[in-house]
Amino acid sequence: MPLSVVEPCLDSSDPKAQLVAYLDYYRAAVERKLDGMTEAQLRTSRLPSGWTPSELLIHLVHMERRWFVWGFLAEQVPDPWGDHADGEPDGPWQVPDGVSPAELVAALHAGGERTREILAEHDLAARGAVGGRFTADPPTLTWICFHVLQEYARHAGHLDVARELSDGATGE
Repeated sequence: MPLSVVEPCLDSSDPKAQLVAYLDYYRAAVERKLDGMTEAQLRTSRLPSGWTPSELLIHLVHMERRWFVWGFLAEQVPDPWGDHADGEPDGPWQVPDGVSPAELVAALHAGGERTREILAEHDLAARGAVGGRFTADPPTLTWICFHVLQEYARHAGHLDVARELSDGATGE
């Protein structure tokens, strides 16, 4: 997806179209917030918690896949917690050696394409499958969409702060 601003569907009354548009919007916002940062800035933390912009980016890539592919579809995915140290869900975020920011941005948008496919093929009221992320009582696709949307919105705000501390650039 190019760095142009993706506007949510302001005139649509279709909830699925709204969710797709807002997820696309936040993926593009994350990319915009990272655009222009040097490799060193992307791999340097300016925050007491210690995460870097690249680590937050890999978290978003894995987070979306965990909820829609491993979660809703119950497809087995390689290394579902690969954004965390030692694959531990409570471990700090980490980017494997040799993975570039450009690769992570491409993976972010590839994950978005997969999410759009899932949303096109399934009703929002459908419950996730058991066997992947969920062992019992999986949430609905609507719940998953809202959860992922709030993750993107929250972390886009975090990137605003990290970017401003890094080079003074501010978000919208």
